[in-house]
Amino acid sequence: MSNRRMARECALQCLYYADSAKILDGAKVAPYAADFQRELGENFSFCQDLVNGTTSHLPEIDQLVSKYAKNWTISRMSVVDRSILRMAAYELVFSPEKTPVPAVIDEAIELAKKYSTDNSGKFINGLLDQLKKERK
Repeated sequence: MSNRRMARECALQCLYYADSAKILDGAKVAPYAADFQRELGENFSFCQDLVNGTTSHLPEIDQLVSKYAKNWTISRMSVVDRSILRMAAYELVFSPEKTPVPAVIDEAIELAKKYSTDNSGKFINGLLDQLKKERK
């Protein structure tokens, strides 16, 4: 597994925790995220960026995801799918790293396949394919 994939998995765990505990604030999630520092090494900063960036842009991200989620509301989505979509939307639209679009989408699909339902990969792929139009 690539180190960046591992960083995304750790970020997903942090965002899942934050959403489940209703504390979608990067500063409040930081102590939880710190548990991954030793495991991730130099990629810990990428994990932190994903968590902090996603939580700090949450209103805009949720608005974008809602715009493209046909017949779905953010609140109806599973916590895992919602967390994956939010993180990928952050990477596509707001991240200063400018990871290539296909890589962001592929990584989100892989996370969905690993941590969510059989249909989640297709759902996330379709939504992110639409969302990529927003890339700045």
